[in-house]
Amino acid sequence: MSSKSNKARLTSRRWQEFGVGLVVPAAVIALWQFVTSMGWVNPQVLPSPLAVVEKWIAYLLPMQPYAGGSRLAWLVSGELIIDSLGSMYRVLVGFAIGAGLALPMGLAMGASARVYAWFNPLFQLLRPIPPIAYIPLSILWFGLGNPPAVFLIALGAFFPVLMNTIAGVRQVDSIYLRAARNLGANQRTMFLRVILPAAVPYILAGVRIGIGTAFIVVIVSEMIAVNNGLGFRILEAREYFWSDKIIAGMITIGLWGLAIDVGMNRLNNHLLRWHRGLES
Repeated sequence: MSSKSNKARLTSRRWQEFGVGLVVPAAVIALWQFVTSMGWVNPQVLPSPLAVVEKWIAYLLPMQPYAGGSRLAWLVSGELIIDSLGSMYRVLVGFAIGAGLALPMGLAMGASARVYAWFNPLFQLLRPIPPIAYIPLSILWFGLGNPPAVFLIALGAFFPVLMNTIAGVRQVDSIYLRAARNLGANQRTMFLRVILPAAVPYILAGVRIGIGTAFIVVIVSEMIAVNNGLGFRILEAREYFWSDKIIAGMITIGLWGLAIDVGMNRLNNHLLRWHRGLES
């Protein structure tokens, strides 16, 4: 009974937090609608929320009716689904490559002072360089299409995961290490049973930051190297001065980013149930 009561209280609190979180966006949308309906701004520069929603629906639906003279024709669209799938494919592949390389390297650099001394100067030199600066080289190396975009995304995801993994391993509480040594744990056991679990919160934080960075980089890379995706579609809309489609694409990016962040947050909470920082 107590467990059910706690679960109901937690659900109620989450819905309350969700409702509070909608207040500011709703106020911004209401102000936006008021300003545009009063004619204070050029609709070509800032279309109304209703116009953006109409364009977003037209961008989403695979078939959209439109009036053409005296007859009703059908326009095959569905670009939003295709573009979203293309962008998410690049994000997942690039992030998997970047994080897959960063995780073992970060564990090795965090656990070994010698490995850290070898590689840290190189990574500290490369880390401040934004992935966007690699766009010309990525096109020269990989041409156009998915490969340069995946390369840039992997680069953007690599360093957040790497640095957080190093920090997580190097900041394990020395009390845990001394206790493990006193209990006779060897190096392998200490790494797998003490260091790695203690570093998991840092690693997951790096993963969350890395996948967010990957989603930012994919939009930039799609504006340069590929002919589909959300970034490409926003750039195309800019060329034709379709402000409503630009904002619709931006909102889609925001929704995907929100969904990814919520998913990563829930994954973190699930994997870190044991962590005292999540106790309420």
